[in-house]
Amino acid sequence: MKDYFNLALNNLRHRGIRSWLTLLGIFIGVMAVVSLISLGTGLKMAVGAQFGISSTEVITVQAGGISAAGPPGTGVTNKLTRDDAEAIEKISSVDVAIPRMMPTGKMEFNDVVGFGMAMSVPDGEERKVVYEMVDVEAIAGRMLKDGDTNKVVLGWNFYNSDDAFGEKIVPGKTVLIQDERFTVAGILKKKGSFLFDNMVLMNEDVLADLFDYEEDVDLIAVKVKNKDLMERAKEDIEKLMRQRRDVDIGKEDFSVSTPDAMLDTVNSVLGGVQAFIVIIASISILVGAVGIVNTMTTSVLERRKEIGIMKAIGARNSQIFMQFLIESGLLGLVGGLVGVVFGVLVGVLGVLAINSWIGGEVAPSIDFVLVGGALVGSFLIGAIAGIVPALNAAKENPVEALRG
Repeated sequence: MKDYFNLALNNLRHRGIRSWLTLLGIFIGVMAVVSLISLGTGLKMAVGAQFGISSTEVITVQAGGISAAGPPGTGVTNKLTRDDAEAIEKISSVDVAIPRMMPTGKMEFNDVVGFGMAMSVPDGEERKVVYEMVDVEAIAGRMLKDGDTNKVVLGWNFYNSDDAFGEKIVPGKTVLIQDERFTVAGILKKKGSFLFDNMVLMNEDVLADLFDYEEDVDLIAVKVKNKDLMERAKEDIEKLMRQRRDVDIGKEDFSVSTPDAMLDTVNSVLGGVQAFIVIIASISILVGAVGIVNTMTTSVLERRKEIGIMKAIGARNSQIFMQFLIESGLLGLVGGLVGVVFGVLVGVLGVLAINSWIGGEVAPSIDFVLVGGALVGSFLIGAIAGIVPALNAAKENPVEALRG
């Protein structure tokens, strides 16, 4: 077997440019498949990090509306209210229901005006629940406390970069929000979430006054008593909200969702897109396989005399067959190896680019199962593509081959 591989490698080297052109199709296909799967995995992880909810026992209730292009509640005609939160909290499987306000507003610092999202933080024991739900803590300064009427806590990006306002914002600095002065009490620890790393936290009463909220709220965060009660609580909340909003099943103007359900939906969409692109990329591998068939067929015709000499000195048909089969397999393997190297490189750089774009912290990783499968698959594709040329080589008549 070692001799077969040595001879195959020598023959591939002697064919030079033809061998490299044959590898091109396999190389492009394997590179596309490996890089796309790596990017898809990294994108799923990055999207998962954007949800910013650490608790598996949290249900989000949101009114229906044109919210895809803005914060929760954007474009909603029939908004949620504080009374809705109080009614939900009375459900037996619910521990606490906290109304949340998340408006978009104007912030000014260093004579530069920017726009972003603010989030309300309730007083009392519910404050601890909210901090636990979203898993936030201060990396500089402190978190908000009850009675903080003129203080805010800013996300990590305000502290980490001076791109937006020309200067980093640190605790103790004064910012203008909706033209009102606020002192920065603290900076949130980086979460790798575009939403939370650019968030402004304000106490609930202060935010309600500043943005003219009355009884309406943007969403309701519901903490369930036990994660085993998630589905039951979700169904109870949906039933209650249909009654309160007088809508029938299938005509809801609200949504009740869990982090896992939202993530599953996103992953399902990403997985479908990923699968479609991989199928398209696989066409290149098929083209590469056809190229191997063509190259190996040409090789058999060019090496008829060599085949005749091998048979004349005692080489069996099975040995001739194995020689050409391994040669074609190596063509696929080398193309796959180069494709895997470039595919992994593209995947790693792509994940780093995604992190830079959305402010994430997803660590690039190499899927060795994927790499191994790609290498084995490329060898098998090459070998299968070379079966017919190898059979033709094995059937050569030694006398005619020596004459030809």
